[in-house]
Amino acid sequence: MGVSPSTRGRSVPMVGRSAELDALSDLVTCPPAVAFLEGEAGAGKTTLIGALATTVRGRNLWLAVGTCQPLEEPFPYGPLLDCLGRAGDRVAHPDPVTGALRGHLPELADLLPPEPPPLDRPEAERHRMFRAVCALVRTLGQAVLVVEDVHWADEDTRQVLRFLLADPPPGLSLVLTYRREELPGDAPLGPVVHPPSEVATAHLGLRPFEEPEVRRLVEVVTGGGVSESFATAVLHETGGIPFVVAETARALRDRLVDTRIEGAVAGRGLATVDVPVLVKESILERLHRLIEPERAVAEAAAVLGDAAPAEVLTAVAGSSGVHPVVGLVRSGVLTEGPPNRYGLRHDMARRAVYAALPGPRRQELHRAAVRVLADVAGWPVARLARHCAEAGMREEWLRYSESAADAAAEANDMSVAVDMLSPVVSDREVPAEDLNRLATKLCGYALAGLPDAGVIMRIEALRSDPRLVAAVRGEVRLCLGILLVRESRLDRGCAEIAEAIELLGDQPERVASGMALLSVPYLDISTVADHRAWLPRVEDLLAHLPRRTARTAVLATVLGGRLIVGDPDSWDRITLLPAPDDVADPAELRHLARAHTNLADACSWIGRDRQGRTFLHTGLALASRVGADYVVATAEATEARLDWLAGEWSGLAERAQALIGVYSPLPHIANELNLVIGWLAAARGDWLTAEHGFHAALGTHPTAVLPVAVAAAGGMAAMLLSRDDATARGHAERGLTLLRAKGSWAWAAEIVPQAVACHLADDEPDAARQLVAEAEEGLDGIDAPSARTALTVCRAQLAASTGNHDEAEQHYRDARLRYDELGQRYRATQCADRAARVSGADPAVFRELAVTFDALGATVDAARCRHHIRSTGTVIPSVRGRRSYGTQLSPREHDVARLLANGHTNREIAQALFISRRTVEDHVANVLRKLDASSRHDVRI
Repeated sequence: MGVSPSTRGRSVPMVGRSAELDALSDLVTCPPAVAFLEGEAGAGKTTLIGALATTVRGRNLWLAVGTCQPLEEPFPYGPLLDCLGRAGDRVAHPDPVTGALRGHLPELADLLPPEPPPLDRPEAERHRMFRAVCALVRTLGQAVLVVEDVHWADEDTRQVLRFLLADPPPGLSLVLTYRREELPGDAPLGPVVHPPSEVATAHLGLRPFEEPEVRRLVEVVTGGGVSESFATAVLHETGGIPFVVAETARALRDRLVDTRIEGAVAGRGLATVDVPVLVKESILERLHRLIEPERAVAEAAAVLGDAAPAEVLTAVAGSSGVHPVVGLVRSGVLTEGPPNRYGLRHDMARRAVYAALPGPRRQELHRAAVRVLADVAGWPVARLARHCAEAGMREEWLRYSESAADAAAEANDMSVAVDMLSPVVSDREVPAEDLNRLATKLCGYALAGLPDAGVIMRIEALRSDPRLVAAVRGEVRLCLGILLVRESRLDRGCAEIAEAIELLGDQPERVASGMALLSVPYLDISTVADHRAWLPRVEDLLAHLPRRTARTAVLATVLGGRLIVGDPDSWDRITLLPAPDDVADPAELRHLARAHTNLADACSWIGRDRQGRTFLHTGLALASRVGADYVVATAEATEARLDWLAGEWSGLAERAQALIGVYSPLPHIANELNLVIGWLAAARGDWLTAEHGFHAALGTHPTAVLPVAVAAAGGMAAMLLSRDDATARGHAERGLTLLRAKGSWAWAAEIVPQAVACHLADDEPDAARQLVAEAEEGLDGIDAPSARTALTVCRAQLAASTGNHDEAEQHYRDARLRYDELGQRYRATQCADRAARVSGADPAVFRELAVTFDALGATVDAARCRHHIRSTGTVIPSVRGRRSYGTQLSPREHDVARLLANGHTNREIAQALFISRRTVEDHVANVLRKLDASSRHDVRI
């Protein structure tokens, strides 16, 4: 739908029209010329003309703009007289015929010849008027006349423009803008105009923006970053029409909506923003100008929401034939989406029209939609359910909602299944029998998908619904507990699960599921021993469960929990899982997918990385096959951590950041991804990003997942130790406190070496030895290769602290071999570096290590190696034929640019890269020059 003239007071930033602006600028500077500029309402024609005026200013070109108005009786020659009335300083020696304009242009009366006597015939009077306009334009020299909205021009104006184009003054350039959908005929000036051959002619069309332009315009208006997902959502909502995009962006800015969010959350965030007032007014004004049959069809399109065949639109509207649809398509109110299906121009238009419908009319259209669509094959059942709800057809609403949820679940779209059932179970008038059935279904769908705060609130409200029987109430509490645990509300979640177990006493399958979750050792503040106390009861129930699906569900929870604390018996228990090829039931496949991804996660924490990759591959394949969104989320976080350990860092930070946007409702997954970001940033010397990542990963005890929190504390301590920062010890002690409280030394790899280094830095060798002995005792009988290898590193640290360099070197070499066997490249290379340092290796060794670190992306380690070489007095030879980077950033400049972009000072950059402040200053100057940045704050990379 079009944009009202009232919107012209609101400027739209110039974005994405540089090619059209260049074409117009080139054209008008070589008169005589004419440009026809076509674009729908809001496409940015006026903005482009404003940019053109700025561009030609100072080129001795005079530019004036006249605008046609949508008046019932337009003023003859109105836009042309508006232009010429501003030409006082350009009029010199006008032709006598221009006197005919004295009465029309009082602003120029003193400059024009006397008005000639009137003529007898109106045609002659009009011809003299045309000649007078042409003659006056000729006196202006090089001039650009812009006539906007020619589709509203009066016939006299059109005829004068055709007259001008037949023999244009040599200095004249005309720019005519119009909306094709509102032309009274097929051409902007009536009959097709063919200017003389010497007149340069251009036809330009302004099309709606695509995603990159939408993204840029939202960034310009809001002043913030915009994710690709959010830009795509804005494009869908606005149709890419620049005016609508800009107004939407202003609303986003005023509502402080986060435009950087990713995934489906982006669309939901945008849906909270009302249709901007100016957009709504322009759409409704256009609606009110429609004739009645067309208005009814536009209202039906708003109610239907989706594009629909013409006969469906007219049937819902109560019209006959397809003529109203044809008229709406020609006028641009409706557009053809899929072939032979028509809908309103964009979602903002649909929302504006729908909101303006009076209640009775809206309900009438929804009832008509149910009546018509029930007989349309293939129409989405979910849409029928919505129409029934809005029409007040309760029984039909319940039936269609359940059908739509079941269909969505079969298609592995659990979020839609949950969305369909959530409002039904919240309705107080749904019969008890239906509620008990649907509540059970809702719980199953919610657990298979990603948690949503609204769904959790609805399930929480269901707990006390008197219509639920005890068994279903227990099922609801069990589901609520699991969802709360997934949101890291661990204490409340475990309490709900414990209550559910009491209510589900006669349902061993569900009781076993609850107990299995309470046995998971990395949840809440209980010790590993407390969790393991549940295992005998779980094992007893497991042996008597008649259904394999139930057994697989329990094993999926228990096995990962046992393996993550290094229980060596776990490997024999894993054989109880069915082979994927032997499972056909989708529910069991989802549990099997969860089992494999839980095992992958456990392997990644204890140092069975290669086995973890195998479990992960199987788990992801199964989860993708059956639509287990939550399982996919956990798998992607585990994969990111395994990639970090393996040294596969290319694009990892960006991937982790994107996943955080998608999985923000899952704090424990977001925390794990923030841990990866912290690790990567620390290795690259980006202290600020690393600190933010580690703090985010730590979460809030006792809601944090313990292995992640321990690793984050260790990562923070390691980063501060590398900078000789005494506050490292506090973080190391925090991590040790968490580890000791939980009692799982299988996670010692991420904290004990850092704590030992802190003790040694504070000259406390006895405390360091006691800690190593404590860890060795805690690991007795535990399957945890990473922790055991970390203890080898600790022994090397102790040996080096006493000057026993040969022993230290041997321990570091042993640790390197073990890390290589585990597939942890970065840690293996770090051990090689430390072994070389304690042995006083040749500088060539450090040169090779620097190359290896560079290949990994470990900027700080590589810089430390090069610094060590320089400290020995060895000159690093230049490579013959060294590449010249020209205007491209060199690798070192790229490192500097990255740190600049993240807000680091020159001193911090020098510290991270082991170079002098003067060298940093030189690199910064090169970065600013090559990136054409006016200051360090403008650096983006």
